[in-house]
Amino acid sequence: MTIETADIETADIETAREDQSVLRLDDVRIAHRHTGEELVRGVSLDLRPGRVVGIVGESGSGKTLTCRAILGILPRLFHISGGRVELFGRDIAGFTARDWEQLRGVSITAVFQDPGSYLNPSLRVGPQIAEALRVRGGLKRREAKRRTIALFDDVRLRDPELIYRSYPHELSGGMLQRVLIASAISLEPRILIADEVTTALDVTVQAEILDLLVDLKETHGLALIVVSHDLAVIGQTCDDVLVLRQGEVVEQGPAERVLFAPEHEYTRLLIDEHDTYGLDRFRVAEVTHV
Repeated sequence: MTIETADIETADIETAREDQSVLRLDDVRIAHRHTGEELVRGVSLDLRPGRVVGIVGESGSGKTLTCRAILGILPRLFHISGGRVELFGRDIAGFTARDWEQLRGVSITAVFQDPGSYLNPSLRVGPQIAEALRVRGGLKRREAKRRTIALFDDVRLRDPELIYRSYPHELSGGMLQRVLIASAISLEPRILIADEVTTALDVTVQAEILDLLVDLKETHGLALIVVSHDLAVIGQTCDDVLVLRQGEVVEQGPAERVLFAPEHEYTRLLIDEHDTYGLDRFRVAEVTHV
């Protein structure tokens, strides 16, 4: 898709064909501005509507830096030193501040690990989401409240009206994560990045959140990037997987192939370690299903 004007036309994004990439990374490298050290080297991926790409690796492997590069929010000391990131057919290197304002939080959104840090603790959670709908979505006050309560219902929060009136400290970690997911999908984005969204949750709530993400992908037509250090999480949700180690992609391919027939020693090590935490159950379930 070619965009002639300086601004990104929402209509162009919305009418993109379903078989077109909404996000493409080609040999992306991320370096420290002062030292020149490359912390991410050669990441490539192709994300299309309705698909889920998983990025897995240990802490410090470059997962979050890659996501921040996609969102245009790299820390000041880092920059994309090589390769190309395309959002909706356009190289983000040419994006203006206005372009990012139109896209970020609207057509591409993200949910991160600590939901409590993204909500004002002194305000009720519902009005915080409703205010964003008024400012970014142009809804009137009553309409924004109605839409927020409907979103809370969409993300399977029990008693959405009670949640609307609650303060962040009155909600559990899983409930807060659902509130943040509701906020992320409120303006009907094309891409959602879920970065370690289940890390701090117990196993039961983790499974519920992952099931919710897959359901939202299907009902809202989202393209998803799921970032995790846990292969069981990746196995439950993803179509394709990138395995990152110390900033490099050591293995990449369909999730089924990577999990059942890994080619790289590091991937095999991750699988051996994570069998203890549920990947074994996922793989047994897959075999039984097949």
